[in-house]
This record gives sequence, structure tokens and C-alpha cells, in this order.
Amino acid sequence: MTFEDFVSSRLAALLRYATVVTWDPHLAEDVTQEVLVRAQLKWARIGRLDRPEAYVRRMVVNEFLSWRRRRTASPLSRESLEAAAGSVPDHGAAWGERDAVLRLIATLPATQRAAVALRFYEDMTYDEIAEVLGCRVGTARSHVSRALLTLRGQLPTAPILQGEL
Repeated sequence: MTFEDFVSSRLAALLRYATVVTWDPHLAEDVTQEVLVRAQLKWARIGRLDRPEAYVRRMVVNEFLSWRRRRTASPLSRESLEAAAGSVPDHGAAWGERDAVLRLIATLPATQRAAVALRFYEDMTYDEIAEVLGCRVGTARSHVSRALLTLRGQLPTAPILQGEL
């Protein structure tokens, strides 16, 4: 499979995946673009792998985590950027709870957010999450557990958090 074939068939899925990992569609586009630029340079090797998409998805997670480190080192804080951008209220009652949960997830540390996305969006096992995040299985479990504990503590009446995410 050529790089162009890969991008044309998997770009939409990669953007959705990056959006779930980052919880920010604009950042997801930036992260995906950076990853695809790097992947194109290494495509001769990546394309020969058994699962090139899994490799590119891991690149997305790694790029997001390094992007977060770079952003926290910058002089502009997330709060100042959000205040400058303002917010648009969600008037749909059906979307209110979902919006609240997404906002709470966005407050999680980057690694916990990535672990939750991998567990509940990608339906990965803890072994797979540990492999993608480059940590031990117990650490992957801990990231997901702490994230859910935080979310349940901040939004105790949400039915979506009483069962599985």
C-alpha cells in the first residue's frame, strides 16, 4: 500500500481518532497533519509493517502527548486562550450532559485522557493501552482508574459515568 492510498482510505478515521484522543478537533487536525508528515518520510518502513495503521495511531498519541508538553511550556496558558476565544453555549438539552462530560474529560491530564480514549473509544485492552503509551499494564490501569474516579467525583449524577464510558 502506498502512502497516498493509506491517507486516502484512513484519513477520516485518523482524524476521528485524534479528536477523541485530544478532545479538541482543531488540535486533532494539527496533530494528524504533523504525524502524517513524519509518517510520509518513513513510509518505506511503516508500510511494510503488519499493522501500519496501529503504528500511525501510536504516533498520534505520542505527538499529542509531546504537543501537550510543548504547549504547557509556552507563555500562553490554556485558560487565557479559552477566555480569548470565548464559549458558545449549547442550547440542546440532549447534548448538555454529553458536553459537560467532554469538558470534564478535557480537564484530565493528557496521559489519562489518552488512556480513556484508548480504553473506551478504541476498546483496547490494558495490555494494548500500556503498549501504546509505553508504560506498564498496571500504570495503564491506574491512568484509566484515576480518570474515571475524577470524572465520577465531578459529575456524580451522570448516567454515562455510572456504568462504562
